[in-house]
Amino acid sequence: MAELLEYLKRAVEDRASDLFIVAGGPVCEKTEGRIRPVSDERVFPQETERLIAELYTMAARPMDHYREAGDDDFSFALPGLARFRVNAYRQHGSLAAVVRVVAFDIPDWQSLHIPPAVMDLADTGHGMVLVTGTAGSGKSTTQACIIDRINRTREAHIITLEDPIEYLHRDQKSIVSQREIAIDTENYLSALRACLRQAPDVILLGEMRDQETIRTAMTAAETGHLLIATLHTKGAVNTVDRIVDSFPSTQQAQIRVQLSMVLRTVVSQQLLPDKDGGLVPAYEIMHMNTAIRSMIRDSKSHQIDNAIASGSAEGMLAMDQSILALYRAGQITMETALDYADNPEQLRRRLA
Repeated sequence: MAELLEYLKRAVEDRASDLFIVAGGPVCEKTEGRIRPVSDERVFPQETERLIAELYTMAARPMDHYREAGDDDFSFALPGLARFRVNAYRQHGSLAAVVRVVAFDIPDWQSLHIPPAVMDLADTGHGMVLVTGTAGSGKSTTQACIIDRINRTREAHIITLEDPIEYLHRDQKSIVSQREIAIDTENYLSALRACLRQAPDVILLGEMRDQETIRTAMTAAETGHLLIATLHTKGAVNTVDRIVDSFPSTQQAQIRVQLSMVLRTVVSQQLLPDKDGGLVPAYEIMHMNTAIRSMIRDSKSHQIDNAIASGSAEGMLAMDQSILALYRAGQITMETALDYADNPEQLRRRLA
């Protein structure tokens, strides 16, 4: 236990995002996008099994589901240190785990370079707000900052449905109920259905994984609640298409109409390496207007990118505009800007 505790302390001290326990190599941590060893020697299957069993002991969680299913998600806290989100899995017949380090306190949104336009989403009264991006792009942190703003500024009942819970919210002006999937409730769908009977004003949905959850989420957003959810998609266009394509073709026209009415904003984000060896976020922000509603309803989502690029007066921001601003501010190199751009050739011409 002492050895594992040292690894976890080291990860917190080094401000690492993740700790990797995988047989065949040393225990490693990921700091500012770089993976570095934290153990002197390689660990073998017997040692990884011992370390992962200790993680389960710290979380007071049985290993039965993990051994049966081959993977498992859970979280736990060490007082005075941090919270940890664990994904345990099996690889090459041995046990492995990735441990995400989560600070106890909600991070300061300004230090994370989250734009004020994103934080202003806390003022949205009802409808659906989606925070999207690839794994590890900071979606959960952005959501936590928005929920924290609501908690501090509005008298509301906030219900979060998470798998697992990452950031802990203490009641401020709002009442915050945090439910962890598989511990406090069976799954996202049953939790969301029950949630509608719990007088929520704001619902945070950790992930929309299937059509029934998406359908229920849209219904919740239609009936006067603010629903904030995540999707593992890159960009507003892909987000709209992912939602529509999750339904059978016979239902897609109806879903397009419903989505065009309930959707308020899509924020898409990615993390770019900066010149100082850290990471800096770039954002795309799409707010719904009459034109974009028509594009979604009429199956013309390919035109949305142009609407976002020309919608700056309405608070919209294209991903390449965000990347260009980072380059002009001297935060990223030209190579990084072109690597992460949606349209590298067009951005190259603007840089020239």
